[in-house]
Amino acid sequence: MRIAIDAMGGDHAPDSPVAGAREAVHAHPSVEAILVGDPKRIGRLLGEDAHHPRIRVVPASEVIEMAESPVHAVRKKTDSSMVRAIRLIPSGAADAVISAGNTGALMAAGLFILGRMPGIERPALTAILPVFQGWGLLLLDVGANLDPKPSQMYQYGLMGSLYCHEVYGIDRPRVALLNVGVEAGKGTPLVKETHHLLKKDSRLHFIGNLEARELLQGKADVVVADGFSGNIALKLTEGLARDLMGELRAMFLANWRSKLSAFFLRDGLRRLKGLLDYQEYGGAPLLGLDQALYKCHGSSEPKAFRQAILIAEKHCARGSQARIRDRIQEGDFHGHTGGGSGTWDVRPGENFDQS
Repeated sequence: MRIAIDAMGGDHAPDSPVAGAREAVHAHPSVEAILVGDPKRIGRLLGEDAHHPRIRVVPASEVIEMAESPVHAVRKKTDSSMVRAIRLIPSGAADAVISAGNTGALMAAGLFILGRMPGIERPALTAILPVFQGWGLLLLDVGANLDPKPSQMYQYGLMGSLYCHEVYGIDRPRVALLNVGVEAGKGTPLVKETHHLLKKDSRLHFIGNLEARELLQGKADVVVADGFSGNIALKLTEGLARDLMGELRAMFLANWRSKLSAFFLRDGLRRLKGLLDYQEYGGAPLLGLDQALYKCHGSSEPKAFRQAILIAEKHCARGSQARIRDRIQEGDFHGHTGGGSGTWDVRPGENFDQS
């Protein structure tokens, strides 16, 4: 599968995107990496892989910066690495695109160039959150639409359920609605109406409302939220994970006794670090666009790009995008996965090194 990478997007570009692409190509024989950006800078970073048969470089002379106005930047910088990468999909040169660049610009470019999936009113930004029991959690929306309609949030539930079924092999993904209480009658009019729409569709495995304090307990596979609430939940989770690991590190390095304790607890600490590290989860899809577009965290390191590329390869190789599109139009939300291997009892990314 041909995966285009915006090599100039993100805080650590082009170093991290290029290194991650190299790792992914060596990890999986079906990955073809297309690095879009400054050829000279990318070439220097490729080293011995400069002439690798499954790595190629597409020149782009501009970069969309993080602070730029999304729509203005996409329209003005037509030769940016992000826009050039996305244009490779309709041209037939790439199957999916990955970027850690300006999130708003990525969504805008995706809408302008790829368009919406038929039957979907608005695409959603997604994020994979860690959970302490289970594979993870797909949260959507996390910022694309701050004031959605109930019908749009209902569609988030459909798309999230289908994506988890297709890509992670979950037979009946548990769908929940982020709310201030578990009772069906709680919440804003938007949340109440969304609850009604999700509940009445028997094809969804809707388990009801979920409070924010239960997000990481592994009770759901998909959690639906409006973009405002979802973004706050995401940022709080990221900040808590970062600060918790920082505090633990400082505590265990304080003196020789704490260092000795850390030695005996090292396996558990490594597991906790891996669980809370967003780099392990790679990127998350922008669901509702007509083609596969993945967003990595802005400060992603090589491991995150590698995981995102391998997840995108799996998504494309199984034809998941086309089946999700067809099932939304046909109303068949849990058909055969077309070669899936059942539920994967692993966190995202851990099962993607296999050919």
